[in-house]
Amino acid sequence: MSGPRDRPDNRQRAATRLIAAAFTVTILSALGLAAVYVAGGQVQAEGALLASSLAGLGAGLVMWAAHLLPAGSVIGPREPLESTPQEREDFEQAFEHGEELLARRRFLVRMLGAAAGALGIAALFPIRSLGPSPGRSLTTTAWRKGLRLTTQSGDPVNIADLQVGGVLTVFPAGHPSAATAQTLLIRVEPGRLRPRAGRERWSPIGYVAYSKICTHAGCPVGLYRADDHRLLCPCHQSTFDVLDGAKPVFGPATRSLPQLPLAVDGDGYLVAQSDFTEPIGPSFWNRS
Repeated sequence: MSGPRDRPDNRQRAATRLIAAAFTVTILSALGLAAVYVAGGQVQAEGALLASSLAGLGAGLVMWAAHLLPAGSVIGPREPLESTPQEREDFEQAFEHGEELLARRRFLVRMLGAAAGALGIAALFPIRSLGPSPGRSLTTTAWRKGLRLTTQSGDPVNIADLQVGGVLTVFPAGHPSAATAQTLLIRVEPGRLRPRAGRERWSPIGYVAYSKICTHAGCPVGLYRADDHRLLCPCHQSTFDVLDGAKPVFGPATRSLPQLPLAVDGDGYLVAQSDFTEPIGPSFWNRS
């Protein structure tokens, strides 16, 4: 009886070795993928290593299911039966054989865990390609208390520089390239402004400043109609009322442009009282 029992056992041993070899391919390929990425990357090599690691994992799982997992349904009678000596001997041999199979399965489970772990480690490295974390860059800008308003060339803005109806793009002093801090400075008749509660001292002598980044899709709001005090976004025609806190009055934008609180320093130059008090840019940035 040993011959018939050995033949399927040999097949299972061979299948175990093949499955372990497939998982080893996955482990080595995943580690190679990580090494290539750390070394500077090479697209063709990374693609080949990723393909071989996934192929090894898939082949191992397929062979496991085909050769080591039970197939079909097994139904046996549940009535109590007496066992003959030969049946008891057969059961002992089958039990010992099953114990060996369980040991093989534990080995394969460890190999599968190692393969999946190596592939997972390799998958972590490309996260670096996403760039640095945005941190608080979506909720803060370079504006700080006391920073002068300057042109892109770095010239500070004096209270005498703009006439009523004038408009100028300004940046915080020392940060002429801060895209998120770009601000539209507009001068209107002081008596025409309708400041919101708490903003009564944000617009000295009719100067009012709003973020230049549209709250709809982030386009630059660069068109000012002085006759009706409207700011227009050229991308999707969102329109904002300058006199009423840059409230949207037309188009897809649903949120007002953030207002920068202004003051005048001892030399007559316009300065920021603080950063914007709300996030700049598209409204989806504010969703949590």
